[in-house]
Amino acid sequence: MPNSAVRVRRPARWPTVALLGPAFVAAVAYVDPGNVAANLTSGAKFGYLLVWVLVAANAVAVLVQYQSAKLGIVTGRSLPELLGDRLSAWPRRAFWVQAELVALATDLAEVVGGAIALQLLFGLPLPVGGAIVGLVSMAVLLVQSRHGQRPFERVVVGMLGVITLGFLTGLVISPPDAGAVVGGLVPRFAGPDSVLLAASMLGATVMPHAVYVHSALSRDRHHTARDTGLVLRATRFDVGGALVLAGAVNIGMLLLAASTLGGVQGTDTIAGAHAAVVTALGPVVGVLFALGLLASGLASTSVGCYAGAVIMGGLLRLRIPLLLRRALTLVPAIGLLAAGVDPTWALVISQVVLSFGIPFAVIPLLRYTGLPALMGRYRDPAVTRVLAWAAVALIVALNVVLLWLTVTGTAG
Repeated sequence: MPNSAVRVRRPARWPTVALLGPAFVAAVAYVDPGNVAANLTSGAKFGYLLVWVLVAANAVAVLVQYQSAKLGIVTGRSLPELLGDRLSAWPRRAFWVQAELVALATDLAEVVGGAIALQLLFGLPLPVGGAIVGLVSMAVLLVQSRHGQRPFERVVVGMLGVITLGFLTGLVISPPDAGAVVGGLVPRFAGPDSVLLAASMLGATVMPHAVYVHSALSRDRHHTARDTGLVLRATRFDVGGALVLAGAVNIGMLLLAASTLGGVQGTDTIAGAHAAVVTALGPVVGVLFALGLLASGLASTSVGCYAGAVIMGGLLRLRIPLLLRRALTLVPAIGLLAAGVDPTWALVISQVVLSFGIPFAVIPLLRYTGLPALMGRYRDPAVTRVLAWAAVALIVALNVVLLWLTVTGTAG
């Protein structure tokens, strides 16, 4: 018999690069302008003291974002869709209202951050900068609408690369003190102000819109996959790589501030921190810093708008064109900028609003990923459930503390 036997192709045991991508889009939420403000403030005021907070925050982010991606892959449904299927009419609408407010608060922070970057780069008035950020984000969303998810992912990942370059270049010129960095890994505080800042940094780690959208991104990317186990292995690499990169950028911001901004007046705002960076490291690093902030605002506002569409579609079963949604959600941000509202104050308030939405996103997520009837053999093991619920309890508690300190005026 001729040796013409047909070879049987065995399923791949290891993930390929083609399966990666959704987590890098979701990771943009972790390097948005709100994170920039918090990290720079921490490094300028307390040096390397709170490095450990960002390390812990990143570990929590990896855990929660993987759960979100797994939910979408295993069930074929996004988190908002599962909530929409299980809630009756009025609770579902009420849930949508709070989720929509969270999406709007997120969008406000991103547009404001991008507007600040354009003012730093070109001296543009903040309302004009906000409008430009909105128009460019429309172009990014148009890529997704016309060409699908993969090109959209490439555009966002490209912006993530610009963010990384913009915020980490300064470390080459002004390297941090290695011994001080290691010392910053030891959990400790230096008075009430450092506790407050740590609560802000860790409590705002898990962005509600990133939890909602990651389940949809992973579902849409892998809906035709036949080997769920392989996809989940790929997702672990995807989430790990994306969040390690985002964590490195966040830690890099803090280290840059600690090595160059310590004791400098006026670094409690992004504009003041930028001016100090220019003075200490030169105009080239200052331009790269502003470009990183601009990319942060553009990428995160595009992802935030996409998340809002996912939330509306899942909870209200209503879909409007992404570009129309982008135009509508742009109005509040530009209105605040035109009214002369202090941009740093706007960023702070947006983070407070976000704190309300965290438990609404993560508690249902962990409940669903622990249900055997929904997840089958991919249900969370006991150890994962314990770790995840402990992390969520810590995040919620810290957000309550942050909210209380803000309302009572202690945060000032």
